[in-house]
Amino acid sequence: MDYPYNHAIIDPAHLDRLAEVAVKVGLRLEPGQDLVMTAPVSALPLVRRIVDHAYKAGAGLVTPFLSDEEITLSRYRNGPDESFDRASSWLYEGMAKAFAGNAARLAIVGDNPMLLSGEDPARVARANKANSIAYQPALEKIAGFDINWNIVAYPGPSWAKLVFPQDNEEMAVAKLAHAIFAASRVDRDDPVAEWKAHNAQLAERTAWLNGRNFSALHFKGPGTDLVVGLADGHEWQGGASTAKNGITCNPNIPTEEVFTTPHARRVSGTARSTKPLSHQGTLIENIEVRFEDGRIVEAKASRGEDVLRKVLETDEGASRLGEVALVPHSSPISKSGLLFYNTLFDENAACHIALGQCYSKCFVGGANLSAEEIAARGGNKSFIHIDWMIGSDEIDIDGVHADGRREPVFRKGEWA
Repeated sequence: MDYPYNHAIIDPAHLDRLAEVAVKVGLRLEPGQDLVMTAPVSALPLVRRIVDHAYKAGAGLVTPFLSDEEITLSRYRNGPDESFDRASSWLYEGMAKAFAGNAARLAIVGDNPMLLSGEDPARVARANKANSIAYQPALEKIAGFDINWNIVAYPGPSWAKLVFPQDNEEMAVAKLAHAIFAASRVDRDDPVAEWKAHNAQLAERTAWLNGRNFSALHFKGPGTDLVVGLADGHEWQGGASTAKNGITCNPNIPTEEVFTTPHARRVSGTARSTKPLSHQGTLIENIEVRFEDGRIVEAKASRGEDVLRKVLETDEGASRLGEVALVPHSSPISKSGLLFYNTLFDENAACHIALGQCYSKCFVGGANLSAEEIAARGGNKSFIHIDWMIGSDEIDIDGVHADGRREPVFRKGEWA
């Protein structure tokens, strides 16, 4: 493959297009709307361009929060042990208040996904749990799709070196930039139009699935024989979706998936991961689980099994499913052959399931359902939401109707 961005020059035109797509396609920011943004300090070039495009679109107030890898590591190396059971709840309460006031949310990912791989896994797990609990008021606004939100990526140098370990830092950044721009569809002349066409194609898929109204999906392949019951009144989503505030946005850039809510108590059988899961500094490989009555009752992994088990113990809903998503094996991210170590990209290379919190928007009339009604229909509740891949070119999927009739959905990893 030819990589045109030599000498670590991240093409400024493509970077500007990514910022424009984040604002105009990802968020569809409205005049007067505030924006809360989180990003690693390495992504400042993209942060600045997004701020420019946001204010040009009429943003009320843009407030960025920056993180730094060295500062994060300093806590693990120098912080007192008791600090790992705490999180900045005041910050997340402030974000929740901003979202309640209709602020949009944008997150830029770009840090080294394996940053904490050398730290004490027990401390990492404690810090993650404290953070998840503190983040809940803000997460509810995002998972509940109360507001328009978006995630995009920037090629941070430590992340780039992880994806391309054989290259020097400059070339690794150049290659990762190339991959991000291609996957995000901003390496084309009119990326906004490209996204419009892509969203239309994803909408066709969701319309077909919603028309079928399957009661379950049956995944079959090496190590996987899994029946995923679908929640009562579930609705498939994909690409652009309309938030409760009335704004139609693309939460994930890139995205290749159509997804819905499983029934938290109607999942049975076995599943084997087809790609490694990078979670909070640990690479969890060759996950194998068995479900009974919706709950994981057996779990193992060839690497990172202790971290997987801690994840499953986060709360009652952590061992149940909150999402099932369909992605063809021929997706551009799958074709790239890259492991990004980042769920935003890796989940768009294969069909996947997610442990934990469900999305209320994946119900018919979900915007008007209470938490109790969502739970009654089979929606899962948890402090976590972690996607992992179970799709490949060896996976077949049948849609199962309420009367037991079966219909091909995927064959050998492609839409049937």
